[in-house]
Amino acid sequence: MNPAAENADPPVFITVGPGESSRRIAVRARPGHPPGLFWLGGFNSDMKGTKALALDAWAAGRGRACVRFDYSGHGESGGRFVDGTISRWLEESVAVFRQFCRGPQVVVGSSMGGWMALLLARALLDEPAEATLAGLVLIAPAPDFTEELMWKGFSPAVRTEIETNGVWMRPSEYGEPYPITRALIEDGRHHLLLGGAIKIGCPVRILQGAQDPDVPWQHAFALTHRLPAEDVVLTMIQDGDHRLSRPQDIARMLAAVGEMG
Repeated sequence: MNPAAENADPPVFITVGPGESSRRIAVRARPGHPPGLFWLGGFNSDMKGTKALALDAWAAGRGRACVRFDYSGHGESGGRFVDGTISRWLEESVAVFRQFCRGPQVVVGSSMGGWMALLLARALLDEPAEATLAGLVLIAPAPDFTEELMWKGFSPAVRTEIETNGVWMRPSEYGEPYPITRALIEDGRHHLLLGGAIKIGCPVRILQGAQDPDVPWQHAFALTHRLPAEDVVLTMIQDGDHRLSRPQDIARMLAAVGEMG
C-alpha cells in the first residue's frame, strides 16, 4: 500500500481505561468477510509497519476484514510510551478485539504482539467475545520477554538503575534509545506464560528467524513445548532476522494466514 493511500485512511479512536488512566487508541478496521484478521504489533512498533501494511493489503485484495491498532504510547494512539505496561497494552488489545471483531478471526502477532496474542487467547477462553479465534500466526513471538529477554539479561548496573531510578534508557539498533521502566518489568511478572501449559483453543503457526538477535530461536522452541501438541507448527527460517519483513518472509506470513481459512 502506498503512503498516499495510507494517509487517506484516517484511524478511528476509542477510549480504553477508566478515569485518569484512560487512553485514546487509534484503530483502522477494514470491513470484509470472515475469517477476519487482527494485527498485534511489537514493542515500540506501530500499525504502519511493513508486515501490518502487507497484511492489510492482502485482506483488501480478498475482501477480508482486517483490524489494526496502535497500543498507547505507540504510533497514532495517545498516552506516553514510558507509561506502558503489559497490563495496559493487553487491556487495549482485548478492548479493540471485542469492539471491532465479529466472527472467526486469525490473530497475527509480531514479537511482543505474539505475547499479546497468547494473552488475548487466554482472556477469550475465560470470557468469550462475539468474535472467536480461527488461529494464531506468531512472528518471532516474545512471551515473557520483560523477564526472560530483558531482566535476566541485564547487567547488575542496569538492574540497579531500573530499581533506583525507575527507568533505564536502552540503546536501540532501530532508532533512538527507549525507556525500560521498573513498572514494565514488575507488571510483566503478572503475565508470564512459559512456566506451564498454555491453553489457547485454536491452531498456531510460528515463524522464527534463526539469526534473530532480539528473540533467540530457543525462545520460540520453548514456547512450542508449552502449547498443545495438536496443530502447532514452528517454521525456522535459517537466515531470518527479528523483523522478518523481507518479501520472502512476508510471503511466509501470508501463507500461514491463508492456511487458517
